[in-house]
Amino acid sequence: MIRVIIVDDETNAIKNLTWEIEKFCKDVKVLDSFTDPVEAVSAINYLKPDCVFLDVEMPGMDGFELLHQLHFRNFDLIITSAYDRYALKAFREHAVDYLLKPVDSDDLVQALDRIRSHKERHGLGTMIKDMMLDIKEKESKKIALSMAGKTCFIEKNDILYCKSDGNYSELFFSNHKKELFTIRLKELEEILGSGFFRVHNSYIVRLASIKEFVNQDGAHLTLSDGSTVPISRSKKSELLQILNS
Repeated sequence: MIRVIIVDDETNAIKNLTWEIEKFCKDVKVLDSFTDPVEAVSAINYLKPDCVFLDVEMPGMDGFELLHQLHFRNFDLIITSAYDRYALKAFREHAVDYLLKPVDSDDLVQALDRIRSHKERHGLGTMIKDMMLDIKEKESKKIALSMAGKTCFIEKNDILYCKSDGNYSELFFSNHKKELFTIRLKELEEILGSGFFRVHNSYIVRLASIKEFVNQDGAHLTLSDGSTVPISRSKKSELLQILNS
């Protein structure tokens, strides 16, 4: 049984989410719900839920301020919001997922499935942390790539993202330039290493270049230069865990 608390200043949003949980998630129990974030702080500290569904924009105290008021933080956090602009901040607060209101039942079920597999994620989390610890060292190294009969030595820190073009890969750089190299994306993925992540069958991004995670109209990333890169559904969960780490 997963014990949850819902915090949202909109009564209808609480009613809708409670209905969806009761209909689609039989092993989930709503302990309580709150429209007042101050009351919610006391309840979370006392009841110690397994999961908290938390709205962001609330009068008096927003969702992130609420988190910083808590003494008890040993729960899985799911942010619910009508806006996608808080997604990256949510994952920095170790959110399991970010659900746009009105909450889609399929997204809700997937988010709670992640909580059910918490023990499995523990093992993956260790692997991800090891990977992230290695990023600084590996990002500073250059890689050698071939193009037009010559070999180029490229600083990995200069790369924003890479796009597949058949037997070639197009690299996009922080100086707004792009170059086409004679290498498949799969081979390039192995060369780039842990500072990069393949978010889509046709795209690899440098993790440090991610500015926003947008979970609306098809999940995608906004990078530091303003460009956007799509995220495939199969890669979304793993990427969220990496950002969360």
